[in-house]
Amino acid sequence: MSSTGSKPEERKPKKGVDRTLIRRLSVFLRPYFGWIVIALLLTVVVAWLGPLRPYLTQIAVDDHIAKGDVPGLARIIGLFALVLFGEFLLLAVTTYLTRWIGQGALLRMRTAVFAHIQSLHVQYFDRNPIGRLITRTTSDIEALSDLLSNGVVNIIGDSLRILFIVGFMFLLDWELTLVALATLPLLIWSTLVFKRLVRVAFLNVRDQVARLNSFMQEHINGMSVVQLFGRERREAERFDTINTDHTAAHIRTVFIFAVFWPVVEVLSSIAMTLVIWYGGANSLESGVSFGVLLAFIQYVRQFFQPIRDLSDQFNTLQSALASSERIFAVLDVESVVKEDPDPLPAPTGSGRIEFRQVSFRYTEQEPVLREISFDLEPGRMVAVVGATGAGKTTLINLLLRFYDVNEGSILLDGHDIRRYRLHDLRSRFGLVLQDNALFSGSILDNITLGDPAIDRDTVVRTARLIEADRFIERLPGGYDFQLKERGGSLSTGQKQLICFIRAMVYDPPILILDEATSSVDTETEHLVVKAFDNMMKGRTSLVIAHRLSTIQHADRILVMHKGEVREQGTHTELLAVQDGIYRRLYELQYRDQASVYS
Repeated sequence: MSSTGSKPEERKPKKGVDRTLIRRLSVFLRPYFGWIVIALLLTVVVAWLGPLRPYLTQIAVDDHIAKGDVPGLARIIGLFALVLFGEFLLLAVTTYLTRWIGQGALLRMRTAVFAHIQSLHVQYFDRNPIGRLITRTTSDIEALSDLLSNGVVNIIGDSLRILFIVGFMFLLDWELTLVALATLPLLIWSTLVFKRLVRVAFLNVRDQVARLNSFMQEHINGMSVVQLFGRERREAERFDTINTDHTAAHIRTVFIFAVFWPVVEVLSSIAMTLVIWYGGANSLESGVSFGVLLAFIQYVRQFFQPIRDLSDQFNTLQSALASSERIFAVLDVESVVKEDPDPLPAPTGSGRIEFRQVSFRYTEQEPVLREISFDLEPGRMVAVVGATGAGKTTLINLLLRFYDVNEGSILLDGHDIRRYRLHDLRSRFGLVLQDNALFSGSILDNITLGDPAIDRDTVVRTARLIEADRFIERLPGGYDFQLKERGGSLSTGQKQLICFIRAMVYDPPILILDEATSSVDTETEHLVVKAFDNMMKGRTSLVIAHRLSTIQHADRILVMHKGEVREQGTHTELLAVQDGIYRRLYELQYRDQASVYS
């Protein structure tokens, strides 16, 4: 098992609202700038209409009820109803508009993150758990939904509402306003403490979510191994540890809010008490009218409501910022494999490949390849054999520029492959790996990968060449048969044959097979070997093989051992070498096969 269950790295959270993150998030909102301006203008109006109601209440009490002015009271009631209707209507329009803007921004962000992930070098995926990347593209982006949809607008609206409330209060009675705001310094201090604590808590929550997702993804993929070796109890204990840490992180945020909200409520009650005490006393002395006192009671209630809402919005903001840090950490990853700023035109030659003194290491430790040199002539087949870990697959990784060589160079048609655009380089190759990669969808879509230039007739013709048409046409719907996730509805051999068709349907000049028959049964292997001659005719072919029966007719066989080419020659020449590595591999393999069938 990998170390995805280990605790995440400790990182120091940045203090306060990270302006850089806000600025980078705003890039995804830029196409909606005009709509955002409209939403903000509507928010200003809604923020003003709310505090207007207590002011109308004061006018109704002092100017009309106290004086028995029924017609005037009717006008105020009508105006009050109009304010309520306007507030409702504008709030509904603003809510819809801001959510529409937010979902559009999330659409652009998901697209940007997925496109960037596709552009990253293979080494990045070797070092980062898939579950963590899934978290970045799903739950981390979803955590931004509330912020981008209505969080920013609500924060602005609540802030403006507070300013309008204070403005109306000063307009009515400045002394009573100062009394009502006496608790404000304590409220500001509590908010600053809350903000600092909750930022740290939400960073930890996002770490634990990624850790949980990585563990789940890894163990669901490897469930057969867990069950085979009876590791259910042990893995359940590991999951319980991670789940407990995840729950503890959430409880920490709950505790912070459980303390902060009662503090706001208590301060609200104290402010209300002060207003009633001071305003009531002055009202008895005719210093403050009853309408003003009634309006102030409503204003105090209104004042602390947006404070509570702002704490919720701050919750959303901190969660979003914690997630955006991780999203931008992915977007900021630069591919180690760089494209030449002045690339050569797309290669159109015959497909001659040269390895010149190529050395490579994945880490700073022992090199995987040591001064590898060989030529692969157009139309020829070169096979590579050797024990596991000899460096065979690394040759392919370097040839396709999934990694770049540390020393030496690889040439295609006489030019260093680093001089070509990656797309131009890779379009010259047809590749079939040991681990077949199929996607949900039809067999036809899995072969063409959505390329409109490849029609059904080409697919059918290629399937017949591979002799895979027989099993495909027996499936319900034939080439339109819908595959389950990872091609789960097919056998291993059938999945591999589809990958063969996919490699050949583009008619590549160079064909690479990486132990492509190691997962197929004997009958399917016979079909594949039988199709090899047709597949490789007129093509440069590099074949990495475990089963020596598939490469006996290769023009040249390279025997690798500990990152070096120790032997090379034809099948017959290598068998003639006494105590040679190839001969020992051949004798061992066929002795094992003989013992199986004896």
